[in-house]
Amino acid sequence: MKIIRYLLPVVLLVLHTVVAPGAESDSWLADFTVPEPDEEMPAGSSTHHMPINRDVFSHASANMSFERELDFKIGNGFFRRFWVTALSSTQAADGLGPLYNARACQSCHLKDGRGHPPAGPEDAAVSMILRLSVPPRTEEEWRLLAEHRANVIPEPTYGAQLQNFAIRGIKPEGQMRISYKEVPVSLMDGTVVSLRKPTYSVGELAYGELHPATMLSPRVAPPMIGLGLLEMIGEDNILAAADPEDSNGNGISGRPNWVWSVEFGKVVLGRFGWKAGIATVNEQGQAAFYSDIGISVPLFPAGAGECTERQAACLTAPDGNSAQYDGLEAGSQVAHLVAFYSRNLAVPARRDYYFPDVLEGKRIFYQSGCADCHRSKYRTRIDADYPELSDQLIWPYTDMLLHDMGQGLADHRPEGDADGREWRTAPLWGIGLTPVVSEHPNYLHDGRARTLLEAILWHGGEAKRSRDAVAGLSGEQRARLIRFVESL
Repeated sequence: MKIIRYLLPVVLLVLHTVVAPGAESDSWLADFTVPEPDEEMPAGSSTHHMPINRDVFSHASANMSFERELDFKIGNGFFRRFWVTALSSTQAADGLGPLYNARACQSCHLKDGRGHPPAGPEDAAVSMILRLSVPPRTEEEWRLLAEHRANVIPEPTYGAQLQNFAIRGIKPEGQMRISYKEVPVSLMDGTVVSLRKPTYSVGELAYGELHPATMLSPRVAPPMIGLGLLEMIGEDNILAAADPEDSNGNGISGRPNWVWSVEFGKVVLGRFGWKAGIATVNEQGQAAFYSDIGISVPLFPAGAGECTERQAACLTAPDGNSAQYDGLEAGSQVAHLVAFYSRNLAVPARRDYYFPDVLEGKRIFYQSGCADCHRSKYRTRIDADYPELSDQLIWPYTDMLLHDMGQGLADHRPEGDADGREWRTAPLWGIGLTPVVSEHPNYLHDGRARTLLEAILWHGGEAKRSRDAVAGLSGEQRARLIRFVESL
């Protein structure tokens, strides 16, 4: 049976009479009765075929040389490192906080997977954070936003992120509060699905009240796989799909998020984060060190982390900045190795992609318009510095652009060019393995969706047409659509 299982995809590809697809177009698809060439390998030759278990998101690019595997493993060590309060007996791991959300990267990205909202009162919500910002109040703040010198204006007392933990002697900033209301939704065939609508607030504030115009945006940690490959998609390839004025009249008006990059000192295309607010894997990782753990890094060297001027005790707490580590708590070598690890977390091979019900689900995915935003494939650029990720045909199912997702998902908090209703199209590769890796079925930017169907039914705005198409399917058709998404 194993021989048949592995030979069947090959036989199907031999029988495939359609011309092989280009790396940037889905228009070639003539039928969905057989898989596309190379569809099993969503990350090209970097795709891994390791066993499906909780560690399936934690493997290196399959095409990585033995010599570079050492850097990957060392980077993993730093990713998993638990930081301690300064001044400690070791300079290699001290400097935590003073304010923080987690003590290690791995705490939020457990098993390199997806975060989740608190499961109950005793859950400290380590893998979920709350972003804070306020509207511009001065000419200088308006100028910073207009020139893209800032993506947001931080809340004046608590900064751009609520830190719910602190070192001894410092008070945590506060605690995120979530309440849910169940909202029933009736589908065309009479099925009723209950959607969990969240409301967010902040309690136990330690440094005074929030600014009255404070905007809150909850974010769960996204999965780590395939980040380097997304970084390697050519900018022109992404921008070619942008249609901010909906010139083709299909109701989809994806647009890029142009953001200020601390790494490059200029405005560049945003790629990472739920609103594409950060440009590179390296900057994303260093920003997380700084904001989530309170660790100083080359791009964000303040030893006090995100402490504000209104948090005097926080600013004067001891830090772990050390001459041994470039005058920082995590020097350039640490940042480089963590970025290398993050870029090379491999995407698992597709499962059951040639099964008839999966292929039928794929047809429904395209017919419903899901692929208009969840664009299936690209070829990465050629770059000798990134041999594992260079010139790969990849299948992330994202256009990397911002889309209006409607009032239901709106956080009403702009970030760069993204307004309060816009989100970057999330990649779908590996999404079906979320229950295996993270041991929970929570989806969307705040984990409100408990099933893939719930996640689809939350889609509005530009995605409403596709959402309504799915709501109008029969139960059997919906099951096949979900089967396809789970196979990614």
